[in-house]
Amino acid sequence: MIYVIGGRGRLGRAICASRPADITALDRAVYAEWWRDGAAGQIARFFAAAEPGSIVLVTAGVLDPALPAVQHQRVNFELPARIIDGACKAGLRVVTFGTVMERLVAHPNAYIATKAMLGRHAAERAAAGDAVTHLQVHTLYGGGEPAPFMFLGQLCCALREGRPFEMSPGRQLREYHHVDDDVAAVHAVLVAGETGIVTLSHGDPCTLRDLAEGVFAAVGRGDLLRIGARPEPPDDNYATMLPRPQVLENLSFRPALEGVSDYVKAQLSKPQQQA
Repeated sequence: MIYVIGGRGRLGRAICASRPADITALDRAVYAEWWRDGAAGQIARFFAAAEPGSIVLVTAGVLDPALPAVQHQRVNFELPARIIDGACKAGLRVVTFGTVMERLVAHPNAYIATKAMLGRHAAERAAAGDAVTHLQVHTLYGGGEPAPFMFLGQLCCALREGRPFEMSPGRQLREYHHVDDDVAAVHAVLVAGETGIVTLSHGDPCTLRDLAEGVFAAVGRGDLLRIGARPEPPDDNYATMLPRPQVLENLSFRPALEGVSDYVKAQLSKPQQQA
């Protein structure tokens, strides 16, 4: 049995839909207070009756860097850290989720910093012999509307409103993964029994400029794209290409430029939700 904590998010929903017979998403009320000190015993008791070999996937997370740092700390670090303590005590395997930016920026925001803390904690537990895996993911798309604070969300908003989209020179390197492709990657890691930190890379990044130019051309609105209208972020990834790990060698990832363009076109074809 696989237990998902955070089944309402993009990745959590996709994981739950992939194998509904084998996956249970816990109600948020069950784990709402599991971030607190001393919760490990309660968590261990909750999972005491789980089938041997069961796995806990902690997909819950706060992504928006504008949210209070204390919220990032509770949801992105303290909650999964307590779950690692309690679920491992009950004999279960735990998989947490972070971001590749943990290893790519020198001055992280609250989101990246708390995910990096979680990665270090998971790696320490794995090195000590616990069945703990921390998956570092790239940028996800698919499975619903893009988050409004992210690049694709801002891009879609500009296209819907027919207004110029201002961006940096766009030299930043990114891997964009369809969420269903990453679900397949998660299952491959689970089958292989990998522990420690695993980066879910396909090894074929593109620049944000290439991505934006491809999307705006695909929807016939290249006139709205303003590359270089905003300054270049000083602390980002401009050169590092992360290799595909051996555990993902046989998986197929859809090409980012075509995949993201199709996704954006599908989003633009949907009626806008009224506030």
